[in-house]
Amino acid sequence: MEPENHKTKAVNVLRSRICDPKFIFNNDYPDSNYSKLKFMISSSVTEACNNSILLLGPRGSGKNAVLEVVIQDLLQEYPDSISVIRLNGLLHSDDISAFKEIARQLCMEHQLLFSKAASFDDNSQFMVAILKECGLAHKTVIFVLEEFDLFAQGKQRLLYSLLDAMQSITSQAVVLGISCRLDADQLLEKRVRSRFSHRKLLFLPPSMEDSQKLLMHMLTLPIDSSFPHDYATEFNTKVKNIIEDRKFKETLQKYLNVDSSVKHLLRFLFCAVSHIDLQTGFLSQEGFEIAFSSIQRQPKLECLRNCSNLELHILVCMKRLEVKEKSLCNFNSVMKEYKTMHDSFRTSEYYSRSVCLRAFEHLLHLEMICFTDNRGQNLSVEFRPVKLLISSAELHQGLRSYNSCPAYLIKLMDREG
Repeated sequence: MEPENHKTKAVNVLRSRICDPKFIFNNDYPDSNYSKLKFMISSSVTEACNNSILLLGPRGSGKNAVLEVVIQDLLQEYPDSISVIRLNGLLHSDDISAFKEIARQLCMEHQLLFSKAASFDDNSQFMVAILKECGLAHKTVIFVLEEFDLFAQGKQRLLYSLLDAMQSITSQAVVLGISCRLDADQLLEKRVRSRFSHRKLLFLPPSMEDSQKLLMHMLTLPIDSSFPHDYATEFNTKVKNIIEDRKFKETLQKYLNVDSSVKHLLRFLFCAVSHIDLQTGFLSQEGFEIAFSSIQRQPKLECLRNCSNLELHILVCMKRLEVKEKSLCNFNSVMKEYKTMHDSFRTSEYYSRSVCLRAFEHLLHLEMICFTDNRGQNLSVEFRPVKLLISSAELHQGLRSYNSCPAYLIKLMDREG
């Protein structure tokens, strides 16, 4: 078997980094969520105190990833002092199934026999008893509640029982709630809120500057014996030049405008790394642009490519009416605009009203346009108000990529843009 050359090794190193949450989020800056969360949980373990913390932020912002890194680090530091119980609001939002799952995991953790026939009260009392035993043994039980806001519905008996049991000096536990709702703590009942520690960590999508720092962190090769010194130095210089390039910043900004979450950014990065030229062994600006175009979902553009010339005319007419700030736009007003456009450009093709109506209904079916509301369902299609479901940029890009699109339509969009 041939030894792995340094170019292939560089690609493998970068890919493994992108798939390793510990490398991405494990930083010791005191202001990082990793450092704050680790400090709060480790303090509860070492000082034998109870705690409850909420991790809040949009999906893909790294809440679960950071928590998993912290838990794995603490399990290595305190292997006999921590046990982890995991619940998910999508699966265990009702109290009976939640307590049964807690009892099952506690039985597995302490090598006890789990009874499926145990009642709700039996499982609740068992949990309280185990928490007391763990407290006496100086062992912390960490409860991870994913989709925390779903547990905050109904009577909230699970949350009350957990937080109430933690009021005892003999128990030793940490409750970690994870939610994409920033107002999750406001959903708690008064009796639950009074027992909650009110500690919250906010996970925000990275800014442009933070994204650039993350890219540098992920793509910089180590200057050591792992790689030839000249290759690693040149690789890092090229990466820095690409990230500081104005054109790259524009590409990155467009990508962040679609979805600025860490998860989405890493997906983009993995795709770009996969386009490394193995002949040279370096990342390139073209590789990032290819990654951007290949990963960007553009369902509306796909629909545009399958539209007829007439349907494109109708979409442009609706866009022109939108620019003119027409408060009401329906099939009849679109037809007037279509006739105006035909007279202005003296086009050879002019379709009858019935043909245009069929094209209009097809656009409704494709969801390129839709009715503004559900009122007037008894009215004919021609009279119901409609709106565009495609942006000016998407329509302009679609027209340019459409081979048989009339040139004057593109000129019209250029003028409107």
